[in-house]
Amino acid sequence: MLEKTFSLLMYLKKPKFHKQNDPYQIYFRITIEGLFVDVSAKRTWSPERWNNRAGRAYGTKEDAKLLNLYLDTLTNKVHEARRILIDADLDITPQAIRNVLLGVDDKRYILQEFAAHNEQIMALVPKEYSKGTLDLFERTLLHTQRFIEWKYKAKDLELRKLDYDFIDQFSFWLKTERKCQHNSTIKYLTYFKKIVLLCVKRKLIKQDPFAEFSLARREQDRPFLTEIELAKIAEKEFPSERLSVVRDIFLFSCYTGLAYADVQKLKRSEIVIGFDGEKWIHTNRQKTDRQSRILLLPFPCKILKKYKDHPICLHKGTVLPIMSNQKMNAYLKEIVDTCGINKNLTFHVARHTFATTITLSQGVSIESVSKMLGHKNLKQTQHYAKILDIKVSEDMRALKQKMDVTMPVRRKAISKDSGDQNSDDKYQS
Repeated sequence: MLEKTFSLLMYLKKPKFHKQNDPYQIYFRITIEGLFVDVSAKRTWSPERWNNRAGRAYGTKEDAKLLNLYLDTLTNKVHEARRILIDADLDITPQAIRNVLLGVDDKRYILQEFAAHNEQIMALVPKEYSKGTLDLFERTLLHTQRFIEWKYKAKDLELRKLDYDFIDQFSFWLKTERKCQHNSTIKYLTYFKKIVLLCVKRKLIKQDPFAEFSLARREQDRPFLTEIELAKIAEKEFPSERLSVVRDIFLFSCYTGLAYADVQKLKRSEIVIGFDGEKWIHTNRQKTDRQSRILLLPFPCKILKKYKDHPICLHKGTVLPIMSNQKMNAYLKEIVDTCGINKNLTFHVARHTFATTITLSQGVSIESVSKMLGHKNLKQTQHYAKILDIKVSEDMRALKQKMDVTMPVRRKAISKDSGDQNSDDKYQS
C-alpha cells in the first residue's frame, strides 16, 4: 500500500556558527504522511539569491544554473529511491528513502533481532524471567540459525523474507533433521513466534507469517505412579545411599507437587506453621514466580526430619540434599528397574503423581490442587489431572448403591401411578 502524501522541499538553513555575509547551507526535506527527514544537499548558497517558493537559485548566472541542475538531479534521485522501495515492496518512509540515497543498509535480519531480544531477556534474569526461559529462547535461536543455514545456505535472513513457507519448512526441519516430536516442535515455534510478533508490533515486518499456521499441541498421556508403585519405591531397601537419597527426594515431590527447581531451592524458612497449627510450604514457583501454598502431609514431614542435619542442607540452608536434575533422572531409572516398575521415570513424574494419585483421586478438589501446584488457571491443572479408573469405579459403585436403595421406592411409585391411571381409564369408559 503506497503512502497517501509525499513531498520534497528544498530550503536554506542558517549554519550554527554563522558569520555575516556567509552563505547558508542547502537542505532538502522528505515528508511522507506527516513524518519527515532533513538531508544535507552538501551545497551552500546566498539567501539573497534564493527563491524559497521554487526551492531553487535565482538568476541566469552560470553558478545558479549549475546549482539548479544539481538540485534537479538530486530531486530525481529522491524519486528514484522511492521507486526502488516500491518495487521491493518495502515500507515507504522518509528514513528509508534517505538510507537508499546515502547507501545505508537498513535491512533488518531474523537472527540479529532474535539475538538482541535474548540479550534483553538475559539482563532481566532472574528479576522477570527464569534461567529456564532464557535457555529455551537460546535453544530456539540456535535451531533457527541452523535451519537458515540448512534451507537458505546463509548466515542470516532478512526479516521481510519471513512468510508462511518459512514457518512451514522450519516445522518440517525440526521434525525431520532434529527429530523433534510434534509438541516439542510446537514449543520451539511458539518461542520463535514471540520474536516475530515483536517485529510486527515494531512494524519491521508487515504481516504475521504465523497467521495461517496452526500451533495446536497434541494431547499426551502424562505418566504417574499408582499407590502400589509408590509403596514399592518407599518400602524398597537400596544397596547404596545415593539411591536412597534420590528416592526420598522424589517421594517428597510426589507428596508436595513441587517441581525439581522448586525442591532444589526450597529453604527451611519456607517451611512455616500455618493458621491451623500445621506445617505448610510457602514458596514461589521458580518457573512462574506464582505463590504455592502446600499443607505438608505426615510422610514428607518425616523426610524433612530425616535430612535436617545433613551437611549439604546445613551448608546451603535448603531442606533436602538435591543433586543435578540429570543425575536425579539417571538414578530414578535405576530405582524403577530395581523395583520392577515398567515406566519411564523422570523427576517431573512426581508432579503428575501428586496431581492424580495423591490428590484428585482422593477427592481433593481441582481448585485446591491448582492452587497447590501454583497454576494460573484450572486449564493448566487439567493437563496434569488424569482421573484414575479406580476413582471412576468408586464413584459409579457409590451411584449403584444409591440407586439400589431408591429404585424399589420409585418402582412402587410408578406401579401406583400406573394403577391409578388404569382406574381413571376404566371410570372414563
